[in-house]
Amino acid sequence: MFDAYILCGTPRTGSTLLCDLLASTKTGNPDSYYGRRFIPDWAAEWGLPKRESLSERDFEAVYLDAAIRVGKAGTDIFGLRLMRENLGELSEILDRIYPGLASDKARFETAFGSVLYIHLSREDKLAQAVSLVKAEQSGLWHIAPDGTEIERLAPPQEPQYDFERIRRELAALERYDESWNAWFAAQGISPLRVGYESLSADPAGTLAWICETLGVKPPETGDAKPGVAKLSDETSLDWMRRFQADRDAAV
Repeated sequence: MFDAYILCGTPRTGSTLLCDLLASTKTGNPDSYYGRRFIPDWAAEWGLPKRESLSERDFEAVYLDAAIRVGKAGTDIFGLRLMRENLGELSEILDRIYPGLASDKARFETAFGSVLYIHLSREDKLAQAVSLVKAEQSGLWHIAPDGTEIERLAPPQEPQYDFERIRRELAALERYDESWNAWFAAQGISPLRVGYESLSADPAGTLAWICETLGVKPPETGDAKPGVAKLSDETSLDWMRRFQADRDAAV
């Protein structure tokens, strides 16, 4: 039985879909509690003391307690979504709260208990890069199955094909995945590996597998209903074709 799980991901690997599924079946309440841009908003939402009113360590300890409480949501298991770019910062925070521990894994498990590390990745990295660039340009990150907007981070804007931007994001996403794998190896962690392709094709089956691994009761068949829909469309496919053609032409 695990006390916690950490969704170790990169952008556009289905982490929001999986977070919603896990939360809807009362298996923790995972979210990006340690995404650097989200911490001030979470702290305000949770009614924590002003950051400047406490020492750095005291604020981080109060924040950790609140994150664990919210990430459990009344259940016995804590859920956290962690992107690779935030891994080092979280380790530094926990090192200040629990100084002297020898590794990231030791810090995480002192804070959260026995942890299942779930590595979310996407085999088609070009599709992932295109999805990321489209979301950044359009401002639209997630929609519901009925097509209504769930998460928009910028005013609507028509996305434009950009070979260099896609190329940069593709390279960065490949590095992030390599960095996760190097970190798992260095920490002696054997993560549960979940691919975007299998998650999106069979969300209920993937959720049941994760629940069984965690040692919690999986949802009844039909109870696991995705709360988000794919944003991939003909524009996405066109960008992928254009990128491949442009890349081949540049060789």
